[in-house]
Amino acid sequence: MRKNLLLLLFICCSTAIAQPTKERSTVTLHTTKGDITIALYNETPIHRDNFLTLCQNHFYDSLLFHRVIEGFMIQGGDPDSKGARLDKPLGDGGPGYDLPAEICFPKLYHRRGVVAAAREGDDVNPERRSSGSQFYIVWGKRFTKREIKSMADTIARRTKQNVILPDSIRQVYTKTGGTPHLDGQYTVFGEVIKGLDIVERIQKVVIRPNNRPFDDVIILSTTVE
Repeated sequence: MRKNLLLLLFICCSTAIAQPTKERSTVTLHTTKGDITIALYNETPIHRDNFLTLCQNHFYDSLLFHRVIEGFMIQGGDPDSKGARLDKPLGDGGPGYDLPAEICFPKLYHRRGVVAAAREGDDVNPERRSSGSQFYIVWGKRFTKREIKSMADTIARRTKQNVILPDSIRQVYTKTGGTPHLDGQYTVFGEVIKGLDIVERIQKVVIRPNNRPFDDVIILSTTVE
């Protein structure tokens, strides 16, 4: 079953990449910390079109970045976070549907600044379907050559050689940074092209024990460009 799933993902990704390149759609998140502009990948058309539709319908207006981990990522898109009390558990909300995985590794991987879809774990979600609305923006860390080699070996072993980090990607993780342990397991569907400094600022905010910022970081509105 797993081999068939990986083959399907490879075929879908390869088919998407083979299409003529066209201009990427962009979305700007207007947040209480500043604006973040995201370019959406054409290689992941289901996630691209879904994100555009949600933004056009103002789905993300007034939602929080409800999960923030310094040196890792910032996560938002839970509709239950709108006006949520401080004691309200967050992270399970969505639009009422999920999305099929569009994992295009190694073309798309978890370098700093990419946008990816959150999802439930493999134990309950072996097809790695994505949340219909929750997403995260990667910050991660920069690795030394020794660290990334050790990480690559661990990833290859853990995934039974299904996820191999080529040298070109290892170099990016040493120079730019990211979260390589997520590669090949989550759908990456966009990248920050303006406002990475805002992402850095958000991932450094003071958080509560549940990783929710002490002072809410709010997506005020979105603009599709």
